[in-house]
Order: sequence, then C-alpha cells, then structure tokens
Amino acid sequence: MVNKNKNWKKWVKDDQSVIACSEKIKVMNENFDELKQLAQDAFEDGLLMEVSDQQMRDALHQMIDDLKNQLIKK
Repeated sequence: MVNKNKNWKKWVKDDQSVIACSEKIKVMNENFDELKQLAQDAFEDGLLMEVSDQQMRDALHQMIDDLKNQLIKK
C-alpha cells in the first residue's frame, strides 16, 4: 500500500520557477509516493535478509546518484 506523503517540496524548473500545473504536481507526487514505498519495501527486505542497515542505505543512495538525464538534448 502506498503511503501518501503530502510533504513533498514544491516542484521547480531549472530556472527555479514553480511548477503550477496541478496535473503535473499530482503525477510527480504520486510517482514519489510510489518510489518511497518501493524503496522502503526493498530496504526492509534487505534488513530481513540480514544485510546491514548502512549498506542498504548506501546502495539506495548510490542508485539515485547513478541516475542519468536521458532527455538532455545533444
């Protein structure tokens, strides 16, 4: 079950202007709610399999750090 978090910060563009479209905000919030729940589930699974808490955190941080912007115009 997705744990809805109403505390996501305002979404902004590269120029720091706020995203105002309510549908875009809704989609972003839903995506992040789902990602948070999936990460929580993976974290707990790792702990249940006796992976260290810190290694799980480091792996999740590394996964985020490894994300690449595939939409950059070349």
